[in-house]
Amino acid sequence: MVTGMQHILIVDDEQDMIDLVSMYIENAGYTVSSALNGEEAEQIIKIKKPDLVILDVMMPGEDGFALCESIRSYSNVPIVFLTARGEEWEKVRAFGLGGDDYIVKPFSPGEMTARIQALLRRTGMSDDDKEFIQKGTLKVNVPARSVKVEKTSVPLTMKEFDLLILLAKKPGRTFSREELLEMVWGADYSGGTRTVDTHVKTLRMKLGTEGFLIETVWGIGYKFSDGA
Repeated sequence: MVTGMQHILIVDDEQDMIDLVSMYIENAGYTVSSALNGEEAEQIIKIKKPDLVILDVMMPGEDGFALCESIRSYSNVPIVFLTARGEEWEKVRAFGLGGDDYIVKPFSPGEMTARIQALLRRTGMSDDDKEFIQKGTLKVNVPARSVKVEKTSVPLTMKEFDLLILLAKKPGRTFSREELLEMVWGADYSGGTRTVDTHVKTLRMKLGTEGFLIETVWGIGYKFSDGA
């Protein structure tokens, strides 16, 4: 079974608030990225594909509402608004633009993490419970741990299979070598990241004509193709 820390992006123009929220989120077992403005946030969303975005409403330039609307034009990532403004009309606007939750400052760290966990459970159901993955001629039966290209079975080792489904369940998301090493081999594994490169090379060879689906993101790691 593949396990790993989910990735949360915090968008706020105040570094002190980012540091505070990051501390609570990391203590709850999540990995964290941060952005000080909308442009930076959208670059991270498109490259790293976070599992959830915590978004401040009041930011100079493009505010949280405008950023949410922009994100919704290309992504269904869960969005939690975090703001000092709690008027009803603002909450209605936030949900109308595609927000999934609205937390008003000052907030309880326990409540914030509980609501994030609940939202991730709901929105992550389709990925975590996905039993069949198909891309081109590649077909993966997750419960049976079987892989076919065309109609030919592809024998994979346990780690090769875990690596494949971790990438395939999050198409388009870039995983660093360090993330893949921890999520597939475990935090206590003493080998280096070359282990990941070796397994990706072997996996591509075994997948043959569909090996190109595992893309190299130079200087970072790997991702599964999200193209047509």
